[in-house]
Amino acid sequence: MEPTDSESLRLLADTMRTMMAGASGGQLDAGLAGLGWLDMLAEIPDIAIPLVFRLLGETGAHAPVLNDVVLHAAGRTGGGTVPLPFAGGSWVLWERTQRATSMVDDELPIHRVAQADSVPAAALAAGRRAVGWWLVGTGRAMLALARRHALDRVQFGRPIASFQAVRHRLAEALVALDGAEAAVQAATDEPDELACLLAKAAAGQAALTVSRHCQQVLGGIGFTAEHQLHRHIKRSLVLDGLLGSAHELVREAGVALRATGFAPRLAQL
Repeated sequence: MEPTDSESLRLLADTMRTMMAGASGGQLDAGLAGLGWLDMLAEIPDIAIPLVFRLLGETGAHAPVLNDVVLHAAGRTGGGTVPLPFAGGSWVLWERTQRATSMVDDELPIHRVAQADSVPAAALAAGRRAVGWWLVGTGRAMLALARRHALDRVQFGRPIASFQAVRHRLAEALVALDGAEAAVQAATDEPDELACLLAKAAAGQAALTVSRHCQQVLGGIGFTAEHQLHRHIKRSLVLDGLLGSAHELVREAGVALRATGFAPRLAQL
């Protein structure tokens, strides 16, 4: 597949979306491997990573492929696992198994481990970009659910999408997501450790903002186990904490900027 072949990319995206709609975990991991995920990661990472991780967010599926991104950026062979830093100074391992463990999102085979060696800076930056795309996709999925509900739910004889308060919440969610996606795209186009850190922070904060607004738009139905929103919210909480939470990363960026005494240009506008 040529990176510039838009038709091939569209077909690949459609194939991956269909696969993710019916599989998660180890089964999806094997399916992506069969499609040549590791080869794409090595040859066209700037296309493969946004495509795969954004689709994971949009479909609500999950696979342990973040391990591959971090391992590849560290110069190691993919297909294994690697301890990853988590919010609060803890470490977690995302296993390549079907077995799920409970840690906020009980669908994920992720569990705490003893503190490991530090992750190389380049690998940490690559992982943050990937998780940023996943958070953007998750946010888009939540916004789509809330938008559909606002158009379908009728009160006082008209869709609640016509109410100004509902429109404001959806608009704020959209602005947060568009800003986060621009930050992650900038970090993808011009990789830089600080840019990746800020992109992950922006994506995490955007996902949390979208969670809050979409929960309000959906009302009571959004709290039910039958609705998909709660799964996306829990996934957002886990992903925000992975490789540093938005709160922690903003503080880290502030410390770095104070130490250098200037703010570098992160993107060409």
